[in-house]
Amino acid sequence: MAVTLLLQSAPLLLLVGLLLSGRAGPLPAVLAALAASLPAAWVSLPAGTALPGFVLEEALRGAFLAAQPIGVVVGGLLFHAAVEDRGEDGAAVPATPRAIFTATLLMGVFMETVTGFAVGAVFALAALRGMGIGGAPAAALALLSLVLIPWGGLGPGTALGAALVGAPAQEIAALTALPVAAWLIALGPVIWRLSAAAGVPVPGRERLAQLGLLAAMAAILVLGHRLLPFEILGILAAGVPLLLVLWLAAPPRDAAAWRRAGSAMAPYVLLTAALLAARAVPDPPAFRPYPALPGFPLTHVAVVLLAVAAGLLTRRDRPAARAAAALRRAARPALAMLFYVLLARMLAGSGATAALAQAAAGVLGTAAPYAVPVLGLAGGMVTGSNVGSNAALITVQQALGLAAGLPPLLAPSVHNFAGAAGAGMSFGVMALVCGLLADGTRPAQVWRRLLPSMAAVIVIGWATVALLR
Repeated sequence: MAVTLLLQSAPLLLLVGLLLSGRAGPLPAVLAALAASLPAAWVSLPAGTALPGFVLEEALRGAFLAAQPIGVVVGGLLFHAAVEDRGEDGAAVPATPRAIFTATLLMGVFMETVTGFAVGAVFALAALRGMGIGGAPAAALALLSLVLIPWGGLGPGTALGAALVGAPAQEIAALTALPVAAWLIALGPVIWRLSAAAGVPVPGRERLAQLGLLAAMAAILVLGHRLLPFEILGILAAGVPLLLVLWLAAPPRDAAAWRRAGSAMAPYVLLTAALLAARAVPDPPAFRPYPALPGFPLTHVAVVLLAVAAGLLTRRDRPAARAAAALRRAARPALAMLFYVLLARMLAGSGATAALAQAAAGVLGTAAPYAVPVLGLAGGMVTGSNVGSNAALITVQQALGLAAGLPPLLAPSVHNFAGAAGAGMSFGVMALVCGLLADGTRPAQVWRRLLPSMAAVIVIGWATVALLR
């Protein structure tokens, strides 16, 4: 048994060790972990399952799943190429505390809730680089934009998790909103610390204003589930404060100012409208080679992003050059994302992930309910998405919670929160952001700066279990 657990944990231990040591970048580290996943899968597979056939099948499944987030990232970069410097004179945006907050916890969060798949971090990072901010502080700041992943892309991960545990998605989302709201408030000191590390300290009055905006986002998220479908609440929680901040920063004074504001907002309004219209199409045609996996519909976020970006690019100068530059930036992150999805499939599909979670719960005994946020965070960091985290572990977490006497929806909801938080700081997303930075920043440097955020996830998860059990 001990040898089996060692083999099952070896890919993750190797991946974490290489990344935290700084001796290997995201690509070499995941390739080493993929090699170690072969014996891990071999000892985890049900009797009678041949390893070569399993590896081939999971490689095809992983490639299919990876094509979706890769398409979104490529589409997001092309969209950014189409809108960057729109209506501006090309001058760099000044790095101010409000500008950093707006780029990350407002605009980045808004883009993530509309599109999903870490596109919010892509947009936030681009805005930060435009302010002259780079390195580990820029990467960590950009990742804060993924705070609302349970509602990202209108919430497919939350919907899948609810379906797997047989509960209404609205109820899971409403309960998930409670720890997420607390995490939003806790991110205030985190962003101030990161902003100071980037050379932009945040004064006291601005801190109060930012806390007020975070509190407004939290209130919309918690109270809105009583009235509105959960799918749109992430958009409202980020969009309403974002519009307020943009209005206060530069309220239009005359007709020319209104035209400039309209021109600047038009691409984002167009993209939002197109995505919502696509979501409203009932039963769209979809490529679905695997019945147990989400299909790739014609109305997928990636398809809409690519179509809108292509249309906008045709109206800009040098569209081919802009598109080529965006595709070059996407190449390395896309390759890293593919390998990390393959690793997640190897471990989850073989049963290694679930076996490790059950072993951890067995060791903890009566403290097992407090393992839910820890396992959720770890599961999200490994799988790299809310969909993957819920698919791999939410039923295990539900069984763990029921065995410990927790209310039926509590463990799945805490897992949905912690798994989504882990996905936003995952190996795959970290590889994406470091690849986009392309300045030598290593994941270990970014994780060290995000340790307070990770700790907040665990503490808030524990508090949620203790208060609602």
